[in-house]
Amino acid sequence: MKIVNDANFKEEVLDASTPVLVDFYADWCGPCKAMGPIVEKLGEELSGSAKVVKVNVTDSPELSDKYNVESIPTFIVFQNGSPVKQRIGRMSKEELAGLLQ
Repeated sequence: MKIVNDANFKEEVLDASTPVLVDFYADWCGPCKAMGPIVEKLGEELSGSAKVVKVNVTDSPELSDKYNVESIPTFIVFQNGSPVKQRIGRMSKEELAGLLQ
């Protein structure tokens, strides 16, 4: 699973040619840890048609502020460089995949 930060967010997310699901998380967050395997599995399944990346909010607070991430885990779908959908909290892999449709 690719971790993105301030240095590579533009290249990996905003300039991506496919939709990108960004998981804003923290290592100390229980619900984030629970979602980790689901996010990774979805990333494997969508390889090629969409991109799934993670942003550690502790390491990249500027990105969290820019996209108004106040609770974690927060999932934001970016398409053509813009956020188009957002959801907060635990969910099933199917619900998470649904954000990309």
